[in-house]
Amino acid sequence: MMKRFYKNIFYSIMILLFFLLPACSKESNPQPEPEPDAPSFFIRGADLSLLPDIEKYGIQLYDINGNISDMLSIIKAAGCNTVRMRLWYNPADENSSFEQVKDFAARVKAKGMDVWLCIHYSDTWADPGNQKTPRAWNYLHLAELKDSVYQYTYRVVSAIQPLYVQTGNEVNDGFLWPLGRISTGGSFYELMTEAVKAAKAAAPAAHLMIHYAGIDGVALFFNQLKYKNVNFDVIGLSYYPYYHGKDMSYLTSVMNSLSKNIQRPIIIAETSYPFTLQWNDLSHNLIGTADQLIDSFPASPEGQRAYMIRLRHIMEGVKLGSGFCYWGGEWVAYKGPDATDGSPWENQALFDFEMKALPVLDVFKK
Repeated sequence: MMKRFYKNIFYSIMILLFFLLPACSKESNPQPEPEPDAPSFFIRGADLSLLPDIEKYGIQLYDINGNISDMLSIIKAAGCNTVRMRLWYNPADENSSFEQVKDFAARVKAKGMDVWLCIHYSDTWADPGNQKTPRAWNYLHLAELKDSVYQYTYRVVSAIQPLYVQTGNEVNDGFLWPLGRISTGGSFYELMTEAVKAAKAAAPAAHLMIHYAGIDGVALFFNQLKYKNVNFDVIGLSYYPYYHGKDMSYLTSVMNSLSKNIQRPIIIAETSYPFTLQWNDLSHNLIGTADQLIDSFPASPEGQRAYMIRLRHIMEGVKLGSGFCYWGGEWVAYKGPDATDGSPWENQALFDFEMKALPVLDVFKK
């Protein structure tokens, strides 16, 4: 009897091990996440946010062949497929206001280009060092602010229906300070969740982008977004060599790592390069010395073009690289040569000082 008893125990243990071992094996050798599909889009974009104001000054523009034309037509003919435009909540004047942006978006769509809406969640410029909450929201508690973010985002996205929605601009340390500031323990992830939920509800087919300035710290930032279950679609990066480093091989390495680990399409949401170190008005230019340049790309029309062509090739080589957007291409010296409040960017525009389209427009070709 005892022999049969121990024999039954032996068989019971063997059966139990038979069922447990495969499960243990699966836990110790987890299956890798499936490779994401290749992006369905490649943005060849330009931020033209100031164009509605520039047009009021009657600036005469010329295409690459010297023919008179308007900027949207020139950009479209060059191959640009997407126009980015910023939206401020309650700006001091009509520039970047909701009504202006709504009308501009309609014009862009009529030209056959896609709209990329960049919502700043501020009354003015938002960037890594400036994320001022709109004045109208200054005294809201967190629950009220979350509701305001949702309702505002839903309203503007519903009205404009962009293909790309960027919720916040260069939100390295959050947005809507102080309640949404990451470094002080704010509720950035809760607020961003409301923004992306509202945008997706208002435009289900839109691609939702979160935008980070630079490449240092970017892996931690987007890993945290994944960990906090913020449901975004696209990684947007600013890359200016004079701010974020001149080593384009390092940029490539960082984006390849993001592509593998975050598994989202990646876009260079902002970049630019000078075609000269001279100026065309009396406003201080942000780029004006040779030490701000990459050695292999001089400040010349061909140097500007070569930089952008190189950047496009990098994006095409990154597994989930999904495009680029040239920033400030419209910001010519539109207030005249004596203006001290004109353009700090005219030597990085897509048009030279005679207002003729530059060779850099080749980067937009299909």
